[in-house]
Amino acid sequence: MKKNEDVYEIVFMSEILGVSPQGYYNYLKLLEKPYKYELLLAEMLKIIAEDDCNDTYGSMRMWEALHYKKSIETALFPDIPHERTVYRIMKEHNLIHAVKRTPNGITKADKKAQKSDDLIKRDFTAEKPLTKAITDITELPTADGKLYISGIFDCYDLLPIGLAMADNMRAELAQDTLESVALRYGKTAIKGLIAHSDRGSQYTSELYRNTIRKYEILQSMNSAAGKCHDNARCEAIWGRMKEELIYGRYNTKKMSMEAVKSLVWRYFMGYWSNRRICSAIGGIPPAIKRQRYYESLKNVA
Repeated sequence: MKKNEDVYEIVFMSEILGVSPQGYYNYLKLLEKPYKYELLLAEMLKIIAEDDCNDTYGSMRMWEALHYKKSIETALFPDIPHERTVYRIMKEHNLIHAVKRTPNGITKADKKAQKSDDLIKRDFTAEKPLTKAITDITELPTADGKLYISGIFDCYDLLPIGLAMADNMRAELAQDTLESVALRYGKTAIKGLIAHSDRGSQYTSELYRNTIRKYEILQSMNSAAGKCHDNARCEAIWGRMKEELIYGRYNTKKMSMEAVKSLVWRYFMGYWSNRRICSAIGGIPPAIKRQRYYESLKNVA
């Protein structure tokens, strides 16, 4: 209408278009006003630009990331509205993404092997570090064949406390994962740690059990029914990694195994541990939660 004001009267155009003249003038006033959430949108875009994987943030994690950023920013920070408002802003500016795939578990149970009790019973929380952890194996295709990734994550803060990768998924891979935990923290620190897994043959093997006994770790496995929900948290972590790091970014089938290893290592030890907002632990990065835990011990002392 605006570009035809010199040709037709506003009343005439309003009747043709089925709008009131007052409504049209109100619309023009809105155009002149700055966007209500302009500063907040700018902060969202900054968060997304901070890391390549941040463009996968949904509205809840974006809302948590805004609160976390506000807690550490010294400069004036805009007010943060309800999470639903954050969702609406993200949707209006095409910042919402859709989940692309759901990964499947790959470990296979050895029905004849001796099993361990389920010591965590789907309670994926812990009151302090190195008391309870979850472990599992996933895979990625590469130009050199399949890369198998074994990780163990602390239930307290979801920090990856051990990581191992190989071109096979034999029991040695699970063993190497535990050895990496011992190397990082020491035998004394991990004594009594509950390590929960599914009932895959890697975890029922004598090699793995010997390593468990060596470090005096307590073994826990999925319940007798073997339901996937018994280790759902670990499977969700693999899904997040593939969604945020791989899908739509890299065709790992055309990459060398060493290159994919490097990607995965940097994701977990750099991004996931230190920068990624994790909703399951209160909307902060895992390393920050662990740091605050040890700072609280110092304050008590």
